[in-house]
Amino acid sequence: MRPTAKFSISFGLVTIPVAAYNATDTSASVSFVRIHTADGGRVRNQPVCSLEGVEITPDEIGRGYKPGDGDTVVPLTDEDLDALPLPTAKTLTILAFVAGGDIDPLQMGKGYYLGIDSPAAAKPYVLLREAMERHQRVGLGKIALHGRETLAMIRPMEDALVMQVLLWPHQIRPMDGVLPERQAEVARNEVSAAEALMDSFGELSEDDLHDHYREALEEIVAAKLAHREPEFPAGEEQPAGEVMDLMAALQDSVRAAKRSRGEDEEDGARSGRSAKKSAAKKTAAQKSTAKKSTAAKTAAAKKTTAKKPAAAKKTAGRGGRRAG
Repeated sequence: MRPTAKFSISFGLVTIPVAAYNATDTSASVSFVRIHTADGGRVRNQPVCSLEGVEITPDEIGRGYKPGDGDTVVPLTDEDLDALPLPTAKTLTILAFVAGGDIDPLQMGKGYYLGIDSPAAAKPYVLLREAMERHQRVGLGKIALHGRETLAMIRPMEDALVMQVLLWPHQIRPMDGVLPERQAEVARNEVSAAEALMDSFGELSEDDLHDHYREALEEIVAAKLAHREPEFPAGEEQPAGEVMDLMAALQDSVRAAKRSRGEDEEDGARSGRSAKKSAAKKTAAQKSTAKKSTAAKTAAAKKTTAKKPAAAKKTAGRGGRRAG
């Protein structure tokens, strides 16, 4: 990779020369070109001067700044921008170290890998990385990139340092008109059901992180070029429509998530085995109870039979005394 910028990280009195490399590649994403629908011709953006109405070559295009809401534009040259009294022009000055969770994700912009730009930078580079990693902090600072000063966050990532460009706080729009006028109330059991649904999702798989949209688009293009119908794998149809019963929808979602991972079959087999064990235990208990009942009746019958002769002898004895 070729570096997009070179500067130094100012860490107190320690200076670390680094080179910044693009960490992301947006060219791999799906992009379209504009065409004329009547004949398929490309529609291009041509730079045209608004005063003369003629097309302009790239070397004739410069920078201008619009100070207000009017039409006035002030031309600015590269020399004007180089003369700006910015200490961040070639140095990323770290201003503070904060917890990574304190950074609003809405502020995060483009990311850069930072590599050392001289052999002498190796030791302070590793020192800064390991200190932030052990302290569980990220560095916040300012840097001028591509003619503009911006906030930046430095953080450790594996064996390297990564810089994330941050938007200024005033660039984050307020949420006026976003929130509902009346806050909806949810019951505790609904929150518990939603948490159960969250737990049922499991971890991301490699297939989840795959760009299926790009593949499907390429299949459509290939089908058009071959004058055939596109072929797509059959997928599970997603339910549509307004949710009327929130609890039922949550419970159905949990069951669907388990079914997609094959857990329903395991639960069913487990339940079947448990039912069989319970039935076996119940049958054994019933047999045991029946045996005990039979044994008790037999013992009672023997006891009754044993008492009858004794009672007969006693009656005979009484009769003999009466006769005498």
